[in-house]
Amino acid sequence: MKNHQCSPSCSHHLSDAQPAVKEEFDEALHTLLPALPSNKKVMHDATAPTSTSTTPAPARISVQHHYIPANARTILWGYFSKSATPIVKIDSGDFVTMETLTHHANDDAERMVQGDAGAESVFYWDAKTKNVNRRGAGAMDAKVGAGGGLGVHICTGPVHIHGAEVGDVLEVRIVDVVPRPSANPLYQGKTFGSNAAANWGFHYGDTLTEPKQREVITIYEVDASGERNWARAVYNYRWTPQTDPFGVVHATIDYPGVKVDHQTILKNHHVLKNIRVPVRPHFGTIGVAPAEAELVSSIPPSYTGGNIDNWRIGKGATMYFPVAVPGALFTVGDPHASQGDSELCGTAIECSLTGTFQFILHKKADLPGTPLAAVQYPLLETADEWLVHGFSVANYLAELGPDAQSAIFTKSSVDLALRDAYHKMRDFLMTTQALDEDEAISLMAVAVDFGITQVVDGNWGVHAVVKKNIFPSSE
Repeated sequence: MKNHQCSPSCSHHLSDAQPAVKEEFDEALHTLLPALPSNKKVMHDATAPTSTSTTPAPARISVQHHYIPANARTILWGYFSKSATPIVKIDSGDFVTMETLTHHANDDAERMVQGDAGAESVFYWDAKTKNVNRRGAGAMDAKVGAGGGLGVHICTGPVHIHGAEVGDVLEVRIVDVVPRPSANPLYQGKTFGSNAAANWGFHYGDTLTEPKQREVITIYEVDASGERNWARAVYNYRWTPQTDPFGVVHATIDYPGVKVDHQTILKNHHVLKNIRVPVRPHFGTIGVAPAEAELVSSIPPSYTGGNIDNWRIGKGATMYFPVAVPGALFTVGDPHASQGDSELCGTAIECSLTGTFQFILHKKADLPGTPLAAVQYPLLETADEWLVHGFSVANYLAELGPDAQSAIFTKSSVDLALRDAYHKMRDFLMTTQALDEDEAISLMAVAVDFGITQVVDGNWGVHAVVKKNIFPSSE
């Protein structure tokens, strides 16, 4: 990656074949970097989303803006790694625009892969060549494919933050999120996503109609310009056994990126007629590398973030992550056009997106006495709320032993996740608002909303939400 000082008209890393993406990039850059004379350096953006942090972004002569396209060389498929080679190294205060691809794009390759050089690079697989071989943190000789599908999300990165050390907190401001347009000329101006009602869904086997154990894919259309704030269903189909280019038959959705042969399915175009699904673009998987294992599945979330699957992690939001390894090694993926709390059937509208992020590093020595002093979990801040994320097992990698990555799928419960969220919100209120325990418990009962984040990711999630405006103004 090239590091340089952006000008307001910067459009690096964008080819002539991507005019729509270039326009979106220019618009995003115009928004986050004020127009300045071309002979001046770009200063730190003072208009970035407000945060709980009492430490401002570091004062520097200039900030850098980096761009990471999504291709076979810039992604990790299905895992986090503390030893992964960084795609770019940045300083605190820098911006990075990152393309992300949905791992479900091959559910309808014509709409979501064809003509898109980056997606074609990632998904390319024939009888002899598989551009991204490892898909998951499992064994390379797994029957279903290399990596075993023990982790499925296409994660862009990692991004190394200079000076990040264990015990620090990384603040990630989500400055912008835009949909990735279909590159197929037949679908100009449109973006598409896939929702899989899959075998890992909470509903699976508990249906009124037969067959009870069925997997159904629904393809959704989204306005690529972002002007229309709703999505519509295009068609659905039932999963049929699919044979990958290496000859492995996938009777169920058990390995990511298998191209669906549309000659084997029956499309139902009469689905969800006249229903408008609110679009709220966000990233399902976002976080930093954990320290406990070399390769970690992207599916269960944990203390360093990961597959949190909270639809609120979108434009204007800020995430805080405890740094567990040198450089932090931030990655992002699992882009969604929309999702409901619980992600009940197994997935959201899985839809490729591009995000722009600003990274602020808070050093461990500066944390005591600040609201970030007790952050040992992924903390979310929006314009109006703070949210803590509870999980069935807060740090399953450390707590469940050497078989943690498989054991977690047998340990999940909403009860455990709720208790973890209770503990974290109690500590958050006591730390940031100087409440005693009795005050915090009472306030949680009358003013904090607990909700089910997801029940499909192995380590189930419950979030706790508190409104900012209930507290006295600090001004």
